[in-house]
Amino acid sequence: MGKLNKIDKDLLEKIADLHKIPAGSFNIRKNGEAIERASNKDIQIVPKQDKSGIDIIVAPNVKNKSVHIPVIVTVGGFSDLVYNDFYIGENAEVLIVAGCGVHNNTSEKSGHDGIHSFHLEKGCKVKYIEKHLGIGEGEKVLNPTTYIQMEDESIFEMETIQLGGVSYSKRDTKAVLKGNAKLVVNEKILTDQKQVAKTNFKIVLKGEKSSVEVKSRSVAKDKSRQEFVSNIIGKNECFGHVECDGIMLGQARIDSVPKISAQHNMATLVHEAAIGKIAGDQLLKLQTLGLTEEEAQEEIIKGFLK
Repeated sequence: MGKLNKIDKDLLEKIADLHKIPAGSFNIRKNGEAIERASNKDIQIVPKQDKSGIDIIVAPNVKNKSVHIPVIVTVGGFSDLVYNDFYIGENAEVLIVAGCGVHNNTSEKSGHDGIHSFHLEKGCKVKYIEKHLGIGEGEKVLNPTTYIQMEDESIFEMETIQLGGVSYSKRDTKAVLKGNAKLVVNEKILTDQKQVAKTNFKIVLKGEKSSVEVKSRSVAKDKSRQEFVSNIIGKNECFGHVECDGIMLGQARIDSVPKISAQHNMATLVHEAAIGKIAGDQLLKLQTLGLTEEEAQEEIIKGFLK
């Protein structure tokens, strides 16, 4: 990774677990440009001709392959916009590692808007990991948008993690599932100071025996604010479950806005939410082991978000 400096490498390690050039297909984007790229017959990466972004094409029946497509922004006053389309072939199994890190120590705002569209063919299986991180005193904005079209018997597992330091984020996820398709989403968000994080899920369970499981765990500190909005629509015999758990510290605020719409008499949809402060007995138990109150809080938060 000869074109990367120490800041770049630190960001890539934190958001994509990259310590060196990965094996297989990858695309590393820095400040609006691809600086490293490789692809092969199993997973092709093709630059778009009409706008900024790439097409990632996974061949049918490919097994146990991965592709890394991290983005880093390291200058002030720069907003990156990229459109990435993923085409996952029938019966393929693939790990996709994305994510974005913004390092900004200037007085100007910097950020990244990633528009990702997934097209899953029948029987394929995708695990998608997306980590977001902000470093530096400047304003850092991240707005990921994810569209997912799932054919019969496809599986999509999504981990979306905001590691901290992001001034403002708004993540939108929309999905349509056909018969026996399964979507699993695990979201973890940490905010502090005056940061704002907003999440919006809209999932349409269109096919028979389609299902979705959404688990959101969040910690809001200081005067930060978080908003979680979910809208699950059941149009057939299906199952949907949304679970939102939040911990608040200081003067933070968390809003959870659930909506479930059963449009078929065999649809089963559930929403659960639990938001509050850390229980006093949990803190006391750790303090008796020699931890200060602040250290006890951090240990509980670490376990909660793990």
